[in-house]
Order: sequence, then structure tokens, then C-alpha cells
Amino acid sequence: MKKLFIILLFFSFTNAMSEEKKSKTETGATIKSNLSASLQNGKAKAQTICSACHGMNGVAASGGNSVIVPNITAQHKDYLIKKLTDYKTGKIQHPQMTVIAGMLSEADIENVSEWYSRIKIRIFDPNLVLSEPSQ
Repeated sequence: MKKLFIILLFFSFTNAMSEEKKSKTETGATIKSNLSASLQNGKAKAQTICSACHGMNGVAASGGNSVIVPNITAQHKDYLIKKLTDYKTGKIQHPQMTVIAGMLSEADIENVSEWYSRIKIRIFDPNLVLSEPSQ
């Protein structure tokens, strides 16, 4: 009986530790079940097509923030839809983006735009942070 109690206690402890570790690594909207279907699809498409250059968080992974590979973090959804559609239709010509946008369906464009537009950024204003407290 004592052995059974110890075994049950051990499994309860390891399960609790596993849940604690999981909750620390998967918080907020990063938990797949918290994402809407369009965000899940947008994230998946961004991961397979966009992230090599723009990263999953919209920060350019190569080429820095430039006209070649711009940061798209927290860009407005409508702006991203317009740009991707213009690349897809050939209205804007770019060696890579015209080809990449051509691989996206209209739903993909909506979903990827939704994903990147939902990323939030924090602005650091040194005037507010570094100034002396008001007296």
C-alpha cells in the first residue's frame, strides 16, 4: 500500500511539473488552441513561406529592415493585403515577392496579413524613461 501511494505521488508530481513547464513555454496566444482558425492558418503559412525573410514576428531575418526585406511587424492588415495582392497580380514587380505572392491564395493573403498585423510592438521613448521624475 505504501509503495502504491509513493508511485501515485511520484506520477502526480511529474505530471504537475510537466504542466508547469508547458504553461511557462506556451503562454497567451502562442497556445494554438487560443488562436482563431484564420490566425492558425496565417501562422502556418507565414512559417512555411514568409519567415525565411521576414521572421515569424515580422522582423526581417535577412537584409535588415530595407526596401529589399522590410520589417512587417504590426503593419496594418489592409496594407499587407494590398501589397501582397499587388505583388500577386504583377502590379508591383519584385523578383522574389511576385513569385511568393503568386503561391498564395486570396485566403492565404488574408490569413498571413491577419497574422502579421496582430503582432504588437512596444515603443521605447527615452525621453519618458530616462528623464528625471517630476517634482
